[in-house]
Amino acid sequence: MVMSKFKTIALYSSKDDHKVSIIGSQLVEIFSNMGIRVLIAKSSTAIDSRIKRTYSERYIVEKADLLISIGGDGTLLSAARIFGARGLPLMGINVGNIGFLTDISPDDLTNSVKDVLNGNFTEDRRFFLEAKINGQVSGKDHLALNEIVIHSGTVAQLIEYELFIDNKFVYRQKADGIIVSTQTGSTAYSLSGNGPIVHPSVEAIILQQMYPHSLNSRPLLVNMNADIKIIISGSKKAILSLDIHNLYDLKKQDTVSISISQPLLSLIHPLTHDFYSACRTKLGWSLGIQNKKDE
Repeated sequence: MVMSKFKTIALYSSKDDHKVSIIGSQLVEIFSNMGIRVLIAKSSTAIDSRIKRTYSERYIVEKADLLISIGGDGTLLSAARIFGARGLPLMGINVGNIGFLTDISPDDLTNSVKDVLNGNFTEDRRFFLEAKINGQVSGKDHLALNEIVIHSGTVAQLIEYELFIDNKFVYRQKADGIIVSTQTGSTAYSLSGNGPIVHPSVEAIILQQMYPHSLNSRPLLVNMNADIKIIISGSKKAILSLDIHNLYDLKKQDTVSISISQPLLSLIHPLTHDFYSACRTKLGWSLGIQNKKDE
């Protein structure tokens, strides 16, 4: 029998893909041989067609010790909101493209997964951002692992807003919008806006203006425990999005309050996981630089 701390493992994917099915079947076989119980989330029937019974989100959160997300970072973001925000640790199998969060390659699936099950893994904690509109939240749709964005919703149209941090006025800005990002999201949408890359161990929130009507605007990093308020001050309407979905309309004088949410997300990685190696590989760092060993 298995000696792993993970005695019941759930599988989840938001992708209906042949690769997902193959990987899911492989994982089911590995776990079955190790005496580990496998739960398939109801929305993930494409994982293994041989398994007819699936389980609710609530049952998985109550019974599973670990959830494995099969897909890209988008799939893991979905799993994080559904399961990780309720305390269930996550691990990602990368079937996507970039994959900063889903760091296990299908090519090394068996060895990596078995190493983790044998206790050879690292665990890091990531925080969610919670958004309130005029002091109100919208059920489970108010969380973001990567970023919360306030934007105009229209190409080349500015909105006007005021930023307050810990009840102190910071600035009034005209821009296409503002990205409020976690350290996890620093390699996502914020990166596209030329924001800083922040190591996962740095507990900071990034505030990044989107095409500001100013020549001296810069990204701002604040403590993760900061209380952030953004007030729509102009007459133009705006839109609030969380991890590029869950859209809410905003109007003049609406206040969006942003802060971290509990519990923290627990991400499981194999011991080979290396953030800087991922940056080199996925962002093309050092391209064109000849290795000294090759000189």
